[in-house]
Amino acid sequence: MLVSSTSTQTQPGGNEVNSSFSLKLLFTDKLRRSKFPFQLFPTFQRFSLSFQQRPQDVELRARESRELFGKNIPSDELYYVNKLLYGKELPSLSIDERAEKLASEKNFDIKGHIFTADGEELRSARIVRVGLVQNRIVLPTTSPIGDQRAAIHDRVRDLVYAAALVTSMFSVFRKFGVDMPFAFCTREKLPWCEFAESAEDGVTTMFCQELAKQYNMVIINPMLERDYGDVIWNTAVVISNNGKILGKTRKNHIPRVGDFNEVSIVVPLMSTYYMESTLGHPVFVTPFGKIAVNICYGRHHPQNWMMYGINGAEIVFNPSATVSGLSEPLWPIEARNAAIANSYFTCAINRVGTETYPHEFSSGDKKQPHNEFGHFYGTIGEVLGQICSSYIAAPDGSRTPGLSRIRDGLLIADMDLNLCRQTKDIWGFKMTQRLDLYAQSLTEACKPNYKPQLTGE
Repeated sequence: MLVSSTSTQTQPGGNEVNSSFSLKLLFTDKLRRSKFPFQLFPTFQRFSLSFQQRPQDVELRARESRELFGKNIPSDELYYVNKLLYGKELPSLSIDERAEKLASEKNFDIKGHIFTADGEELRSARIVRVGLVQNRIVLPTTSPIGDQRAAIHDRVRDLVYAAALVTSMFSVFRKFGVDMPFAFCTREKLPWCEFAESAEDGVTTMFCQELAKQYNMVIINPMLERDYGDVIWNTAVVISNNGKILGKTRKNHIPRVGDFNEVSIVVPLMSTYYMESTLGHPVFVTPFGKIAVNICYGRHHPQNWMMYGINGAEIVFNPSATVSGLSEPLWPIEARNAAIANSYFTCAINRVGTETYPHEFSSGDKKQPHNEFGHFYGTIGEVLGQICSSYIAAPDGSRTPGLSRIRDGLLIADMDLNLCRQTKDIWGFKMTQRLDLYAQSLTEACKPNYKPQLTGE
């Protein structure tokens, strides 16, 4: 990997530095000529191979790599490396002491960051505070269904209380974050379908309504929905700060990859658990801003992100359940790209932990039958300042670091939503979008006799 740039810019503190540098992360001439200890190069090699290792080992390698990175790259060059990885430097958000104490007592991470916008004469700042919750299941998957759900509720209650202590306006959970393990790898119906419940009056929805009203916050609850006709859906319920349901959205794109057996492998067009949404791309108008939910696998589809922007979203949440080795290289890129392309804020949230199931299951990627699913990465520890993480990205391309890879956590951020329109004015992406051009092309591409526009001899 090569990172390069040539310019003269001003570093924080006012020092002008030349950013002309060439940095290879693995075995580069630049690092060989520096004071970087040659015997420690294997640390980077070990990290590059560590996605299949134990989560504890990955976190250790990540910390080692970050320490070496910071110690052996000159500060002026490190400044520009971080600028490429994170965009502009974000101020830290002060965390209430009571929340920090609760996090320590209950063993979860808590971090905070601030996204700013330029001051305007005719509009006041529109600052909202968002809390992203990453958590693991609490009890073994062999425990009674009711006990598993109740234990997750108890855990989530602590995390939401911490969010309330720092006056968050939104709390958002990872995919199936409040109700169940991610059992869809097994392709078994019982007992896992017993976790499905009504989006309108199920026990998890009512639990979230109670929290929303108690703490005056909007809560997004990604869940397994069973509708009135006993059809099951991957749904997210949006609950207003008064405890009332604003509405729901469902997953538009269902994966057919690896252990994600959410559709039938034998009959690819049939659903094993739930079907694709027919609800479109709804945007929910809350007292704090216009929000949307792009559920899990939908993040791999740029058109999915685009439609939420067309419908006016200012923040798009992406509650996910995804594992190391499969999607981790994509994770730090997709939501950040979506924020840039659509001039809104994005929030990517994953679960953590490895889940073990009673019966072995097989994959679509030639793995031997196995009982474990994971590791779900909330983050990739602290490598290079926590690049792969449950993170928040802004329309100007800046983004937060994350939390622990192996612990529950709460990521807090202040966002000035004025940055959305300011970024649109600067880049003009919506003005130059040419939807009419693509509408015509896509209409043709949907026809069964479509012929690609290829030109050659």
